[in-house]
Amino acid sequence: MSFGRLERAQGAKPFSDINVTPLVDVMLVLVVIFILTAPLLASSIRLDLPSSEAARPAEAAASVAVALDAQGGLFIDGQPVDLPQLATRLSEAAAARPDTEVQLRADRSVPYGRVVEIMGAAQQAGLNRIGFVAEAPAR
Repeated sequence: MSFGRLERAQGAKPFSDINVTPLVDVMLVLVVIFILTAPLLASSIRLDLPSSEAARPAEAAASVAVALDAQGGLFIDGQPVDLPQLATRLSEAAAARPDTEVQLRADRSVPYGRVVEIMGAAQQAGLNRIGFVAEAPAR
């Protein structure tokens, strides 16, 4: 036994290394996020298609919107008309541009015969492209 100063235990030395555990946790979370979102970002099929002059998109065709409401009202481009006025307007559209498309919107309660009348008026005017507009089903 010696007299004098008592020996003290050494204190903890400062830890000078970086704690990587939180960094690894954050990186794993980011990897999971990328794994989940990658299929959503690549939703289209990537194809290497051959090129052709015929594949060029044609000029967008003009269109005329014809609507039939549940009460039997007839509208062309949002303006109310009757059947003779519709025939006149469709003839004017056909004279201006023969490839004009008639976009027909009809209420589901409109009788089929009324829809056929409108189709006949469009064909008599010289417009043979008729598109039926419908809503997508609710999910």
